[in-house]
Formats: sequence, C-alpha cells, structure tokens
Amino acid sequence: MDLLADLDARGLIQETTNRDALAARLAQGPITAYVGLDPTADSLHVGHLVGQLMLRRFQLAGHRPIALAGGATGMIGDPGGRSDERNLLDNDTLAHNVACITEQLSKFIDFEPGPYQARLVNNFDWTAPVTMLEFLRDVGKHFTVNQMVARDSVKNRMEGERGISYTEFSYMLLQAFDYKHLYDTVGCELQMGGTEQWGNIVSGVDLIRRTSGGHAHALVHPLITRSDGVKMGKTANGALWLDPAKTSPYKFQQWFMQLPDADVPVFLARLTLLGMSEIADVVAAHDAAPQLRIGQRTIGREVTTLVHGAQASQTASHAAEVLFGSDPKSASMEVLTTIAHEVPTADFLPDDDLVSVLARTVCTSNGDARRTLAGGGVTINGQKRLETDGIDAADFLFGRFALVRKGKSNYLMLENPS
Repeated sequence: MDLLADLDARGLIQETTNRDALAARLAQGPITAYVGLDPTADSLHVGHLVGQLMLRRFQLAGHRPIALAGGATGMIGDPGGRSDERNLLDNDTLAHNVACITEQLSKFIDFEPGPYQARLVNNFDWTAPVTMLEFLRDVGKHFTVNQMVARDSVKNRMEGERGISYTEFSYMLLQAFDYKHLYDTVGCELQMGGTEQWGNIVSGVDLIRRTSGGHAHALVHPLITRSDGVKMGKTANGALWLDPAKTSPYKFQQWFMQLPDADVPVFLARLTLLGMSEIADVVAAHDAAPQLRIGQRTIGREVTTLVHGAQASQTASHAAEVLFGSDPKSASMEVLTTIAHEVPTADFLPDDDLVSVLARTVCTSNGDARRTLAGGGVTINGQKRLETDGIDAADFLFGRFALVRKGKSNYLMLENPS
C-alpha cells in the first residue's frame, strides 16, 4: 500500500490542496515535509501525537521530516480553535519549553544522520532578525484583509464576544512565512497539520506561489475526539501529557483502557504504527470478545511504548494486572514502585499492628478495622488477613512493600522505611 493510500485507510486525510498532484510528487522521490507546533507548555500532550506520527509515517516511507518548534509563533498564539487569546509567554519560558519538547520529539522521529534524517528547526531563528517594515513589504503585501478574515480561525473569533487582537490576526502571516522560508532554504514542499490549521497552511502555499512561483502542498488530518465527545487526551485533571513527570506511564496507559469500544478501530489506525492488516485482526479479536478489552489493551500498549518505551509500557501493564487482581508476590520491584506512586501510601511504624495500620489508613477507626478484618475484607499481598494474623517484616516484598487492599479496589501501599 502506498503512503497516501495508507493514510486514507487510517482516516488521516481530511483535505489536501491537490491530491493527484501530491501523489505524483511523492511518486517522483523523497519529499521534505514539516509539521509545526507552538511550545505553549514544557511538554507535548496526546493531542500532538497524530501530527508527530504523520512525520514518522512519512519518514518510514522514505521521506524527510521536519519538526518545527514555534519559538516565534509561540509568542503570538494561534487563534484557531480558541474563543479567547492566549497568554503571551516570555523568552525564557519559551526557550525552556522548546528544549523540553525537543527531547520528546526524538522518540517519534529519527534525527540520526542518514538519507531520511529528520530536522528540528525553530522559527525564532529566521523570524527574529526580520524588521517589521521588511515583513510588511515581503509578506504582508501578498495578502488582502478580505482573504484573511475569510479564514475560519479568524472569522470565528471575530464573531465571538471578545473578538481578535491584531497580534493573533497576524498569526497566519507568520506561519505562511515559515513555510516560504523552509521552501526556499531546504526545499520543503509539504506542510501538514490538524484540520484547524488548513487556512494557515494554505496561506503558506499561496505565499510560495506568489513570491517564488513554486508549487507546494498542504495536507491536514482530522482531529481525534472520542465517540462520547471527550477531547483527545483530556482527563478530569487536564491534558494527558507525554512528560512522565506530568502524567505517569501507568495513568497514560490506563486512559486508553477507558476508550469506548466504538473508538478502538479509529485509535488503532491513527495512533499506532501497526499495519492495517494487523489492526483488522485486533479489531476482529476485540469484537469477538469485547469484555477482554483486547483493542484497548493493544492501543494502550502500543502508544505507551511509542511515548515512554517498551520497559515502561510493560511495567505499567503489570502494575495494572496487580491492581486488578493478579498476585502481588509475582511483581518486580519496579512494578511495586510504580504501584506505590499510583495508590495511597503509608509508612509501617515500629509499634504498628494490623488494626492500627488499617485504622489510620483505609478504615475509620479501630472498630471499623476489626469488623472489616472479621468479614474477610482485607488482603495483604493478595492473601486474606484476620486480626489474629498480625503483620510483620515477612509481609514486606523485597523488604519494603506490602500491598494492602480493603474491599474490591481500595488499595494502600504500606512501606517499611527500615
């Protein structure tokens, strides 16, 4: 299957400037393509994955990807998809964010030397030296205000209560300037992005045609939302970050475990590198026994491996198995440490007995602890405990952890600090 056919099969082509012309250009040989992202935070989130994997798919197909960090455009803020203006970031914050994001990008595209080596560029490098008069003369003169206000990203904001500032109104010109610069300096002929970027990308195509007489291409993919309306990568606490310090690999993987069954085919196709025939097999197995959540498990494993590596993905899976009923005594130290970061923890004190531990953690009082124990509602490392069983050093796996469970899913990790 050729690249565009594969993207079509995955539902990743929302719109192109000229599908036949792009197909003909790809058939001629390697093309340079870029995706831009503004460093509005010091981490990417799951919503960025589709665009970065688009670059990965092009690289695997023998093309040259460019990831653009918007050190300049990040100072302005893209009005697309927003009802109000972004807070402007200072230079130091932007530089920090770019550095953090740069490290994350290396997980998705290959920057090692070779014929299809990826590049990372920062549009601050070529935008900062340009004076306002030069920009107005060389870029602004090629756009009419009529054309700019017709773009959805601008029109929607103009129709809102807060309107749009001149700063954000100029954003599409800066992005068009980026495309022209990359076209002129490194021969970049394709810009990709989410569907909300269509107007900005086409502005760059127009600028290249008017100033260089060149022919460039645009391709946008649809934004992914869950079938229940939840935005891609959104959690109750905010974004689903790629930085493990912001969203742990365990929580990251578990988000995908909560996907509705209807979303399994879409997320497999758009967020994994599995082949379409392999995806069809996973979907068939999932549909035959949806209660096993084969589709969700596959998506969680594949995406977590892409973002955090195979070891972190495997550890997260094993931690989930323990919390959902498998034997804690078979868990590794790494798995137990992961669990300790995901459930409440408490230190085992020198004078503790089982009742006192439960009373100050998962139970409300000594009496509640005794009643819960008498009813068989407490396990330690998967084994039911009574009050007479007590608790001692032998209960701590690796001399450190004892996993306490009250009822079906109320967990506590008891740690032996000695």
